[in-house]
Amino acid sequence: MSKAKGNIAEDRACEFLLENDFTLLERNFYSRFGEIDIIASKDETLHFIEVKSGVDYEVAIQNITPQKISRLIKTGDVYMKKNFLHVDFVYDAVIVTPESIEIIDNITL
Repeated sequence: MSKAKGNIAEDRACEFLLENDFTLLERNFYSRFGEIDIIASKDETLHFIEVKSGVDYEVAIQNITPQKISRLIKTGDVYMKKNFLHVDFVYDAVIVTPESIEIIDNITL
């Protein structure tokens, strides 16, 4: 996927999150392990969010690999340590397709 398409999907995901009472804290947080697309909070919980898009749900969800989840967790740890945070947190995914946007809670289970 091109960077432009990825940015469009992230923009749509941000709009979706705002409409669902999330507070956006940061976009595209990088560490040596990888990137977190969106960091947001809701109900006193920090959400590290991976955005995936595709022509349909199945195509998008297949791009969340065990390796991607591992990098997401390591990068989340860096963010927590860098910001001296001791709060509840979760790793989520937002799936963006031409027809819908859906959040998947806690992809690490």
